[in-house]
Amino acid sequence: MSRVQPARRVAADVLAAVRSSDAYANLLLPARIRDARLSGADAGFATELVYGTLRMQGYYDRVLELAARRPAAKIDAPVLDVLRLGAHQLLSLRTAPHAVIDESVELVRRARKASAAGFVNGVLRTLTREQPETWRERALAGLAGHARLAVEFSHPEWVVDALAEALALEGAGAQLAELLAADNAAPQVAFAALPGLAEPVALEHNGRYLPGRLSPLALGSPGGDPAAHAEVAAGAVRVQDEGSQLAALALTRVRPVAAGERWLDVCAGPGGKAAVLAAEAALAGARLVANEVVPARAGLVRNALAPFGDGADAPEVVVGDGRRFADAERLATGRERFDRILLDAPCTGLGALRRRPEARWRKSPDDLAALTALQAELLDAAVAALAPGGVLAYVTCSPHPDETRQQVARALERHPALRPLDTPGVVETIARAPLALPDAPSAQLWPHRHGTDAMFIQLLTTLEA
Repeated sequence: MSRVQPARRVAADVLAAVRSSDAYANLLLPARIRDARLSGADAGFATELVYGTLRMQGYYDRVLELAARRPAAKIDAPVLDVLRLGAHQLLSLRTAPHAVIDESVELVRRARKASAAGFVNGVLRTLTREQPETWRERALAGLAGHARLAVEFSHPEWVVDALAEALALEGAGAQLAELLAADNAAPQVAFAALPGLAEPVALEHNGRYLPGRLSPLALGSPGGDPAAHAEVAAGAVRVQDEGSQLAALALTRVRPVAAGERWLDVCAGPGGKAAVLAAEAALAGARLVANEVVPARAGLVRNALAPFGDGADAPEVVVGDGRRFADAERLATGRERFDRILLDAPCTGLGALRRRPEARWRKSPDDLAALTALQAELLDAAVAALAPGGVLAYVTCSPHPDETRQQVARALERHPALRPLDTPGVVETIARAPLALPDAPSAQLWPHRHGTDAMFIQLLTTLEA
């Protein structure tokens, strides 16, 4: 029988899968917790171990390099997983050293790296010989500016640079450290009560949900497994960040809906925003087409839209490259024009680092050129498919200027008939509480200001025919 506590064993397995198989911690961890039958404190401990280790991975690598006297890149990856996990417990959780060291040695043996057991023992014992504050001083010694912030808050330096630039565009450069700290804080679980299927106020009154903060659809979580709620199991309530809710509602509530409108979600997977669009469309007599290029993600969209049935007026899920909506033959029929289009574009995901901490280590500046080229092509397709006078919502879960303001500016240059709408005004009108958005055509939400993902929203329209 393993001498490793189940929570640590689950955490080590998830960290290994994130590294070796590009698994997503937010998807894999709940399944592993259920498989191991963890509950209560054990489930919470496993969650803290995984997310805390992934968030602070860059900082821990810096400290481990000092303790091991070798670069992190020179340490076998499975061994480094165990060392990072141990460092999180010793430096941040301040767990009893003997438990951390003994079980870390066992974990490295389970990873078939028994020859490294002595090395792991020695490095972790070295960490215990000085206080965490001392290791922090040593890790930051000789660093300044963004290089220091990158280590201190465990972000790649290029990400720090991009976030600093985005804040500077709002005259808020002094908030950089606050934003980086917010990226490392566990986010509050938020739910969306889908219009027509669930009523937020009624659900708040039953005591199983807390009030939401910003979105009129939002509910808060009192804790526990979100999937345990009957409304979530039925699809009437979804786990969804309030920033995502506001992005979808900005499109549906920018102006009154005319019966018979046709709506398009260009990149609908995994289906969260599509579910909000479908609910709003059903109430207003509009029809939604949800497109997704990846078949497996299209399956997730179908699941998200299942509560709306499969009748003639139900939302339609189609599979294909979103760029095909610019095809001249399709547009010539007139049936491929849409009155409202959501383009939640593929992006670096730098706005969701609280929820997907591993994303900061998977992306690089080299990814940006391909992503921005794809975003531009999808934007062009969405503009081509937009009916005269229709509304397009360009949304990214990234505040990177190349993916947000600059992308929109280039689209406006390419399409003279395109016009920006007062997006902050629309979002402020929808929100339950003031957002204090800067005076700009676009709306940028922030974790440190709004408690949401860093969602960028720009509403655009075309001249009437």
